Amino acid sequence: MMQKQQSDGFSVTTGLPRVVIVGAGFGGLRVARSLRDAPVQVTVIDKNNHHLFQPLLYQVATAGLSPADISAPIRSILKSQQNTTVLLAEVTGVDTERQLVLTAEHEIPYDYLVIATGAAHSYFGHDEWSDCAPGLKTVTDATHIRRQILLAFEAAEMESDPDRQQELMTFVLVGAGPTGVEMSGAIAELAHKALARDFRHIDPRSARVILVEAMPRILPAFPEKLAQKARKALNHLGVEVRTNSPVENIDREGVVVAGQRIPARNVIWTAGVAASPAGKWLQAEVDRAGRVKVQPDLSVPGLPNVFVIGDTSSLMQNGKPLPGVAPVAMQQGNYIGSLIVKKVKGSQASEPAFHYTNKGNLATVGRSFGIADFGRVCIWGFLGWLLWLAVHIFFLIGFRNRVLVVFQWAWAYLTFQRGARLITYPRPSHSQQKELVEELL
Repeated sequence: MMQKQQSDGFSVTTGLPRVVIVGAGFGGLRVARSLRDAPVQVTVIDKNNHHLFQPLLYQVATAGLSPADISAPIRSILKSQQNTTVLLAEVTGVDTERQLVLTAEHEIPYDYLVIATGAAHSYFGHDEWSDCAPGLKTVTDATHIRRQILLAFEAAEMESDPDRQQELMTFVLVGAGPTGVEMSGAIAELAHKALARDFRHIDPRSARVILVEAMPRILPAFPEKLAQKARKALNHLGVEVRTNSPVENIDREGVVVAGQRIPARNVIWTAGVAASPAGKWLQAEVDRAGRVKVQPDLSVPGLPNVFVIGDTSSLMQNGKPLPGVAPVAMQQGNYIGSLIVKKVKGSQASEPAFHYTNKGNLATVGRSFGIADFGRVCIWGFLGWLLWLAVHIFFLIGFRNRVLVVFQWAWAYLTFQRGARLITYPRPSHSQQKELVEELL
């Protein structure tokens, strides 16, 4: 089998240590880039051919940006790294005894393994809700939600019953973290501004956007003062915010929140994540969310050459688990790259334990209001939005993406228009569109 792998190009015999990175998200890419000049052979494996800038995924779901604006091919990103190979494959397991990463058809050997596979949706034991309340993690999720939102208005335009119209134009978002807050604000602006004059039989401005949260307040990772500022901004956009309101049931006709039923044909899940199955692959100890409990150097206990980072890992710092946000994954990726280089070069100096430096948290509400938490300094309003905009543009992959996003946002800001209002299907057909509209009706 090994000879076959070498002939396929998965394990070129170079005598160099083999570093396999599973996942090309923020953390995985940082590891790969930090090893570009290292004396190692790097293999990056991902089930998608593109890196996705997830913080802006909600903009795709609300027709503000196209998927290509926030994505870039992994091969293109790493094309200048001669020591790096990219494989499009889905990992099914890891054989830690033989040091092999397993896919459906191949076994890829490693000397060092980095798992950065991110997280999936968690419905807190109610997986049956997933059919009625899609989450937002991938481009496919975003285009599906965009289709659902736009079709809701199309179906309402053809509906004569006012009550049914209101159901179709009611959007409930479950979970008031940054994704829920940003998504609800974007949907409100889409309905109340961008679509306001596009229909003849309905008034999109009458759409209801409801953000529900089981906890006492929104944005628990932000200071109370900023959370309150964000809530006022949401209310100004017409978003109904309901805290202390746990969801008890979700079906295709609506949701039950704190004992009250809300008729709604559009429910979006923005609460709760679960780690990838990496813990099962490694037979490692995991926390309640399925994240692998790692050592201070991000290695798996008992497996010093296997590292888990980002949303897939669980590490305590100052008595609290590190948050599942992009800056954590990026800092961990840089740390692991440096650690592997030292190990490969035989450095006797021990690498200090990983320590996350929180450089600030950002969130946006609508097109001109943002909040920024820098510890002792808190900023909100238009300046907060400009900071949010600058940071997100800076971290976008590729010059082309930055230029396109700046142009799209400038146009949307000046005109309130959304340039990506396309209703698309995996296999476009008139019958599929008819079935979806009939289902909504």
